[in-house]
Amino acid sequence: MATPATQAHLGGLARRLIADGLLDDDQALKAQKTAYKEKTPFVTHLVNKKIVNSQAIARSAAEEFGVPLFDIDSISIEPDTVKLVQENLIRKHRSLPIFKRGNRLYIAVSDPTNLQALDEIKFHVGVPTEPILVLDDKLGRAIDKIMEESDTSLSELGDSDLDNVEFLEEEEDKTPVTESEADDTPVVRFVNKVLLDAINKGASDIHFEPYEKSYRVRFRMDGILKEVAAPPINMAPRLSARLKVMSRLDISERRVPQDGRIKLHLSKNRAIDFRVNTCPTLFGEKIVLRILDPNSAKLGVEALGFEPDQKKLFLEALHKPYGMFLVTGPTGSGKTVTLYTGVNILNTPDNNISTAEDPVEINLAGINQVNVNLKVGLDFSSALRAFLRQDPDIILVGEIRDRETAEIAIKAAQTGHMVLSTLHTNDAPQTLTRMINMGVPPYNIASAVNIIIAQRLARRLCKECKQELDIPKEALMAEGFTEEDVAEGLKIYGPKGCDQCSDGYKGRVGIYQVMPLSEKMERMIMQGTDAIELADQAQREGIQDIRQSGLLKVKNGITSLDEINRVSKE
Repeated sequence: MATPATQAHLGGLARRLIADGLLDDDQALKAQKTAYKEKTPFVTHLVNKKIVNSQAIARSAAEEFGVPLFDIDSISIEPDTVKLVQENLIRKHRSLPIFKRGNRLYIAVSDPTNLQALDEIKFHVGVPTEPILVLDDKLGRAIDKIMEESDTSLSELGDSDLDNVEFLEEEEDKTPVTESEADDTPVVRFVNKVLLDAINKGASDIHFEPYEKSYRVRFRMDGILKEVAAPPINMAPRLSARLKVMSRLDISERRVPQDGRIKLHLSKNRAIDFRVNTCPTLFGEKIVLRILDPNSAKLGVEALGFEPDQKKLFLEALHKPYGMFLVTGPTGSGKTVTLYTGVNILNTPDNNISTAEDPVEINLAGINQVNVNLKVGLDFSSALRAFLRQDPDIILVGEIRDRETAEIAIKAAQTGHMVLSTLHTNDAPQTLTRMINMGVPPYNIASAVNIIIAQRLARRLCKECKQELDIPKEALMAEGFTEEDVAEGLKIYGPKGCDQCSDGYKGRVGIYQVMPLSEKMERMIMQGTDAIELADQAQREGIQDIRQSGLLKVKNGITSLDEINRVSKE
């Protein structure tokens, strides 16, 4: 039992926890002092440090103070009620307004003895408050979730930081704005908030979408689009105008698509580029921003997701003195990052590297980058011709789209240059037949191409919450696993979802088919072999296709079977 001296210094909840045998005197005093010093609620400190679990605390508190205990996950929280109290108060007191009945506001708390919180919220809102007891860890997750969901709403944009975000103007290709840039402060701050949230959450794209009776903002995170805000429809023209002003576009032109860029200066050493595209739709202009983070090109080959044998083939092909290095896959499969990773490895003072891109996505120091501009006649083929007159060692072509570009790239590869490029095909063997269909002679392909890498991006399972699934052996074998895999006690994991991830996934990993051209394949190409026969030959040579590489990621617990089925449907 606690001594009288100890009792005098402890709160009512601490004394009850001691009486229930959940804490001793010294633990309670030390926890109370540390929580006060760190400005953390007493209950939260106990739970975070795993001194007492939240369920035991809640049971003791409910019995001691006669406060009803609820499961906050089963309560329908009213967003309008949450907005009655400022976020800083909610987080400071770890108290969440969940609903209002009549003239009374009900507050979810994990410590009913925290009367200061209830009094301060009562003073702020001006109505009586009633505590509802919930588990502390669940309360923390609920606060984070509800704050994230309302993060991009206009009512929450009170941070002075939003007024100080610095957007740098591009020096070239400035289009004069034809309408007055009025200081529409709420819209300016809303847009700034959305852009910063997208960066913080690791989004790759932002979609601003007007409809007949609604407007929505979506982020693409880990390849999946998610709605993050729904501003009023009457804001649509102002949001569109603001984004176009930031992108140096003509805001009076709403009938044709436009392309622009925004540079967001985060610090002295870091800036984020946004590639902006507008498209006229039935109810206004849809605007999509692609987030271009230079750091994504500097991740290194280890972060891409190659298997050890695939990484070895990748690096061997990259360091050959000449030839073509092709990366293929659908839009959004990570081809640019793979190419830029390779170029970064080759970016040394003794190499002259030139790139032609449409558009240049990431600026890289030490590399001569050219933006393709069809309006003035600067296409991939004309840029390539210019490169060949500038003593190049390595050439990167953003995409081979036509026969002329393909032929010039192949000639460059045959005359002592390393050429890196991309095509849009489903797998590595189809890339060769695609080039033949473009009109490139098979003997040129066979002599120039060193390696073809096909790829997809799959979401990684969250390490914190992934769960083992019980899948019948027959079903696993039907998905493509071998008898040996199943016999070895194969463990398959699936997503669960926690406060550390998004729907059970966090981040993405590359799924690759790395196919160097062997002498046998070169002969088959010369003989006019089709993609199916080339794929069979690749299998005979032990080259994994996209599906097999994906199943290996599943086997290693990196991603789920559902995710591999999503990105590698046959």
